[in-house]
Amino acid sequence: MRETFTGSFTQQEPIPEEAIEAAVRVLRHGRLHRYNTAPGEVAETALLEEEFAAFTGARYCLAVASGGYALGCALRALGVGPGDAVLTNAFTLAPVPGAIASLGARSVFVEVTEGLTIDPDHLARRIAETGARVLLLSHMRGHICDMDRLMALCDGAGVRVVEDCAHTMGAEWGGVPSGRHGVIGCYSTQTYKHMNSGEGGLLVSDDADLMARAILLSGSYMLYDRHRAAPPPEVFETLRYEVPNVSGRMDNLRAAILRPQLRILPEQVARWNRLYRAMEDGLAETPGLRLIPRPEAERYVGSSFQFLLRGWPAARVREVVARCAARGVELKWFGAAEPAGFTSKYDQWRYADPAPLARTEAVLAGLLDLRLPLTFSPEDCALIARIIRAEVGAVHQAG
Repeated sequence: MRETFTGSFTQQEPIPEEAIEAAVRVLRHGRLHRYNTAPGEVAETALLEEEFAAFTGARYCLAVASGGYALGCALRALGVGPGDAVLTNAFTLAPVPGAIASLGARSVFVEVTEGLTIDPDHLARRIAETGARVLLLSHMRGHICDMDRLMALCDGAGVRVVEDCAHTMGAEWGGVPSGRHGVIGCYSTQTYKHMNSGEGGLLVSDDADLMARAILLSGSYMLYDRHRAAPPPEVFETLRYEVPNVSGRMDNLRAAILRPQLRILPEQVARWNRLYRAMEDGLAETPGLRLIPRPEAERYVGSSFQFLLRGWPAARVREVVARCAARGVELKWFGAAEPAGFTSKYDQWRYADPAPLARTEAVLAGLLDLRLPLTFSPEDCALIARIIRAEVGAVHQAG
């Protein structure tokens, strides 16, 4: 009998009981706004910032309303404005160019390699061609480029790097946490990310001026002294007259939900990676299918899985997607002609006026992706891999 998978690719684990209890305490006292505290009370949001700064090894941290807001806030703190060129991966998700567009700036897309990371050679050419001084680097789907090489290139060219770590919270390159190579690291706590508060975001930095600007931008008014992972008050003295309030604060309810999740994040990372390895083992040496190599210096978080059907015609890739769907396996195809759900690609963001990128087109044409929620077991992943292997094999053999 033909195997099918009956699990859900969008069902997350329940919020931990400790987090539920913390959220109920906030609901019972009603002080959801981060600056609404009782005498002697430290806000949940301030505590989360302090704990996340310690987790990443950063001096400063700011909790905000979403990962997308974190990206826009970081760019604004760096002084990006209308008409400015901002470098970014061509392989990313819509909130990245969206953050650039929200400032009236323009995206300068950079080619992607078959390792699904930014192409450093094309990046160097883009820097020279455009004079751009900011790179919004997306660690898309959890793949981290050679950060030593990238930072040497950007530092040498005077380009400041903002890391989009929506898919790499808990990951590392060369022993350094993701988000700590660039001048600012941005994270998401949206439901499908590594901690779940529905929506939410975090920024980290060691730069006092940039973090003071971000805190003021987020809507601190003159209450910045209530932050525990912030620069000292004197850093704000002049800036508070210059930096606009573009409100995007996180509230205490979401912070309360997140703090217990942060404490178990290393354990969750280990669980995701067991699922990822089960997928790798199940798909190894499948004819016509190429796995994405993981560099030795990268400590990844396997919350999603990608593979390439390199050089396959669109009709055959579409057939694989359909055949897997019929057996309960949901694959996202980044090379599809039209955007669908959360999935779109650079040439579909017409507001960004993208130029064609031949190498990126070739990669995305055969790129398939699936989520690995922690509601899956390694046995589930082995079954999913068997289904993909069978359907890829059937279409490959027929072609």
